[in-house]
Amino acid sequence: MSDTTTRQFTIEPADRIKNMPKYIFAQLAELKQEAIEKGVDVIDISIGNPDGATPDPVVRVALEAIQDPKNHGYPNFRGKPELRKAISDWMKRRYFVDIDPDNEVQTLIGEKEGLANIALAYCNPGDVNIIPDPYYPVLCRGTLMAGGEPFFVNLKEENRFLIDLSEIPEEIAKKAKMFFINYPNNPTGAIAPKSFLADVVNFCRQYNILLVSDLAYGEVCFSNYRPYSIFNIEGAKDIAIEFHSFTKTFNMAGWRCGFAVGKKEFIANLYATKSNIDYGTSTIVQDACIAALTMPDEYVKGIMDKYDARREIVAKGFNDLGFYAPRSDATMYFWIKIPKNFNSSMEFCKYVLDKTGVLLTPGSAFGAMSDDHFRVSLVQPILRLEEVFKRFKKAGIKYE
Repeated sequence: MSDTTTRQFTIEPADRIKNMPKYIFAQLAELKQEAIEKGVDVIDISIGNPDGATPDPVVRVALEAIQDPKNHGYPNFRGKPELRKAISDWMKRRYFVDIDPDNEVQTLIGEKEGLANIALAYCNPGDVNIIPDPYYPVLCRGTLMAGGEPFFVNLKEENRFLIDLSEIPEEIAKKAKMFFINYPNNPTGAIAPKSFLADVVNFCRQYNILLVSDLAYGEVCFSNYRPYSIFNIEGAKDIAIEFHSFTKTFNMAGWRCGFAVGKKEFIANLYATKSNIDYGTSTIVQDACIAALTMPDEYVKGIMDKYDARREIVAKGFNDLGFYAPRSDATMYFWIKIPKNFNSSMEFCKYVLDKTGVLLTPGSAFGAMSDDHFRVSLVQPILRLEEVFKRFKKAGIKYE
């Protein structure tokens, strides 16, 4: 008998995979499935997956596009000219920013891949990237994939979850290659005043750092609040690139589409990375994106009004139970401290799931400094959200 029939083969993965932090959302999916298999009626308010339908004008255009044979081939790497023009026009209308559609736009297969690929485009092994904690996971994972070294800056409640630039040592600032920011912020819901963004831009200009602005929640805002594009700040165009998503704005999570805008050189290097890895966004999806960007604003307002109504239910529900759950002017999240009698956010979230069937996101999903919080997403109808707090009261879930 050949030795190969009984030999145990072990092919080691790359160190970057072995050392990669566990993606907690995958673990949450497993916990959810286990509960469902036990017959639990799970109410999932963990992952920020919009529960509403994509607007009809977008769907109609996609249905027409999929029946056109010319859309069945490879898509344009950079994004079709009509979509880049629509993005440029939308940036001008929504943020009063001038963007050259020919050289300053790159379409993405979802914003997440763009944020990872910009790290691959600019980060050499050993380079230091400045990342807030808590953070949207890919802001850190892209750096790790590129062999870079994250330097984490804690976002503190007493500082309104804004980065304290004074906590970045001079030697880190001099070594840093990239600086990631995300306002309106996931998971905290924090918003950034123009003065803060100006300070960050000046910091990056001083130290020659690429500023990466994740504006995925730029349209998810309430109470007449409007966030700033980083390009509303003087001098930002020299050192910044900005990422946008269709997911939350247009209920298009499953369509996988986003875009980046910025200086020609930054877009060119992102394009060089992407064109060696993927083939670009489906032409059918690109046509749908054009429809989304050009449809009347009331469609987006309807989506945000729904989140706004849910926001009131969740704020009142948690505050009545003794939690501190302030309403943010943006994002679809609440960022809340775990009760003091729990040792970790995962311990608390598992306890809540076991006792109530409600799935939350532990703060540890967003960084090592965030294990004393949990995140709530406004992705369930009002009746289901009301059911959450009925279950919490019955199970004695409260802050103490």
